[in-house]
Amino acid sequence: MFVSDNWKDYELIDASDGERLERWGKYILIRPDPQIIWKGKKTSPLWKRADAIYRRESSGGGKWVKCDVPESWTINYGNLRFLIKPMGFKHTGVFPEQAVNWDWFSKILSDNGGGRVLNLFAYTGGATIAASSAGASVCHVDASKGMTQQAKQNAALSGFEKNPIRYIVDDCMKFIEREIRRGNSYEGIIMDPPSYGRGPGGEVWKLEECVDELISRASLLLSDKPLFFLVNSYTTGLSPSTVGYMLNTGIKKKLGGTVICDEVGLPVSTTGGFLPCGSASRWYK
Repeated sequence: MFVSDNWKDYELIDASDGERLERWGKYILIRPDPQIIWKGKKTSPLWKRADAIYRRESSGGGKWVKCDVPESWTINYGNLRFLIKPMGFKHTGVFPEQAVNWDWFSKILSDNGGGRVLNLFAYTGGATIAASSAGASVCHVDASKGMTQQAKQNAALSGFEKNPIRYIVDDCMKFIEREIRRGNSYEGIIMDPPSYGRGPGGEVWKLEECVDELISRASLLLSDKPLFFLVNSYTTGLSPSTVGYMLNTGIKKKLGGTVICDEVGLPVSTTGGFLPCGSASRWYK
């Protein structure tokens, strides 16, 4: 498992009965998590002192049933700074488990003097500012204007507003095809596609049905001196080994290098265990 264990401002305190007990800076949140299928005694007194609680509803969806926190606040990860805000569908604006991937590709970039990085399905830009901090010139692509605006805020909070970061609000596959036609290339490619999405014509797509084409087309944007290709997934039906197979046949077979794939996880401080939080499949030269 790739474990994200270098946080100071975030802590997964406990995990039981379908819920996470978390510390985000100085605030305690309770949020649901479908991976937490086990039952257990909630021994931490912080379960009863949460500042914000998100509950799922039997009809689907959910809402914050308690939210005694500011509209937004900030947390740090090293020299990176993030805006945190309770949003719909239990989100806060950061996936803390991804820090282990930020550390991984940041070292590659730093060791190689930076490079050009394409961040697809880039959300609020955690990977964008991590790559930028490591010396990369970053192209940040996401279909949501609101999330892209928050990504710009995170870059400004981190002091990177003048760094070479290009923000694109667009459908990622459409952007990939345009970049191929333009002849553009990147030393590193990051993608974190959703399990479900909508194409440019409004058609519904499932990641399992299009991930092979997505990887195949994006891999054509790797430069003649590529460094890495990272695929994150939160889709339960898509194992890290499955994506790793695609990286092996689609990239390693042509360019050499190494493929590693595993679950991504967070340490649970109360129990000493680890909560699985999706997967990562990595190719690197």
